[in-house]
Amino acid sequence: MDHDVVVVGSVNADLVLEVPRHLHPGETLLGRDASVLPGGKGANQAVAAARLGADVAMVGAVGTDPNADVALAELRRAGVDLAAVRRVEGPTGLAVVTLADDGENSIIVIPGANSTTDVAAVEAAASTIAGAAVCVLQAEIPLDAVGRAAHLAHEAGRRVVLNVAPACRLPLDVLRLADPLVVNEHEAAILLGADPGTAVPAEQTVRELAELGVGSVVLTLGAAGVVGLDATGTWSLPARPVTPRDTTGAGDAFVGALAVGLAQGDPARDAALLATRVAAASVQRLGAQLSYPWKDDPLP
Repeated sequence: MDHDVVVVGSVNADLVLEVPRHLHPGETLLGRDASVLPGGKGANQAVAAARLGADVAMVGAVGTDPNADVALAELRRAGVDLAAVRRVEGPTGLAVVTLADDGENSIIVIPGANSTTDVAAVEAAASTIAGAAVCVLQAEIPLDAVGRAAHLAHEAGRRVVLNVAPACRLPLDVLRLADPLVVNEHEAAILLGADPGTAVPAEQTVRELAELGVGSVVLTLGAAGVVGLDATGTWSLPARPVTPRDTTGAGDAFVGALAVGLAQGDPARDAALLATRVAAASVQRLGAQLSYPWKDDPLP
């Protein structure tokens, strides 16, 4: 195989605004600092995997503005293969991240060049997608492109890690290619057509997701850990006890590390154990990609 992991997804610049707390509607608030950092769920996951030593390729797009170089900086430093990342006329994807003192964030994403990572772009990268052991997908690019990439990987006998984030509804034929389907509680509720505000036991949620026909499920619960379901049954893992500085990109750190474990042939539970440790390490530093640990860094 050409690569351990291929990530098909978004490449953004993140405008991070540090504030004491989140705004109320109609309110003006003085912030403390602003930074422009590399981001995008796809690029985050690719960097997380590459920093752990995996051979990673990225399929995506950036624009022709100065943010393109920011968006690509950590992908390059981590050694990600960028041959399938196109430069297209117009702006690079932008995420505006408001980071409060408690470490929680709110994010608005402007797709920019990511909207051009469509079915045609996926078809052009078909050999890269089919040539990796694990294909990682999210939902910050057009959803028909997500579906086509999943089918290309599956038809080549590769494993599909499908992170349905941001929350959206994907066709069942695409969901059923996931092994695993990776979601948080809010994303799971959207997929199941439930009220995201309704408390449902995690074990019940993973069973209902599995009943959709997916190969396996990994449900992330933040500080409450992870619950999964695969051929061995239902399992759970606690979160690592750390003091968060910035939770931006922690879910992407988890997915990237999970893909590395799966590419190595680890069972889903073992891969998720690595992923919880990598995610815990990431929340202790500012930013998404800049916070991700390297292969030899100590983990919580």
